[in-house]
Amino acid sequence: MAILLFTDFGADDLYVGQVEAVLDRYAPGVRVIDLLHEAPPYNVRASAHLLAALAQGLARGHVFIGVVDPGVGSERGAVVLRADGRWYVGPDNGLFSVIAARAHAQSVWRITGHPPGVSPSFHGRDVFAPVAAAVATDDFPNENVETAGGLAVTFGADDLAEVIYVDHYGNAFTGIRARGIPHERALVAHGREIHHARVFAEVAPGAAFWYENSSGLVEIAINGGDAARSLGLAIGTPVAWR
Repeated sequence: MAILLFTDFGADDLYVGQVEAVLDRYAPGVRVIDLLHEAPPYNVRASAHLLAALAQGLARGHVFIGVVDPGVGSERGAVVLRADGRWYVGPDNGLFSVIAARAHAQSVWRITGHPPGVSPSFHGRDVFAPVAAAVATDDFPNENVETAGGLAVTFGADDLAEVIYVDHYGNAFTGIRARGIPHERALVAHGREIHHARVFAEVAPGAAFWYENSSGLVEIAINGGDAARSLGLAIGTPVAWR
């Protein structure tokens, strides 16, 4: 078992280290994996689809701390979700709802108790990390949670036909699962038709294409180039099939 961190904190800021220090205090010896700290900032819906894709291929039993939480400190709830053998700890703002909607089996607990001295603006460190540590060390359920019938905010199981992530190469992930999509179909973004290729080497240098990326999502790329810059793509850019 490991604790995996998925946040929009940014890898170069001071927040990740503080979360990891709390995990070391409450769950010493448990492996911590930085899955992603560049999730789409403030964009819960895009992040929910990205997390669903990334988590699907990882081992059961892992505990995920998910923090894309623009409503931190408000009345939004905090939850623990167990879905298909994996655990998710974070805000009840839709971040885990795509995972829950696609799961074959799930259980939900609301986080009702907090350690003393909780910062209203840093629940990732002060609320989610201690609860995730409790899950990882088999001290769960405990007095800090109560069972719930489901998540309060849900986006459903459907794909999201827009760009949800842009990596440092300029490749644009969409929220569309690629499996079963005929390769003859063209993907349209900003009025431009983009055709399928299996890998980068199947198209000429500088050519745009779509393909099934390693996370199972439809991705727009350019062989040797920056697709986001060249095609004007950004998180939230809609795409469609033709």
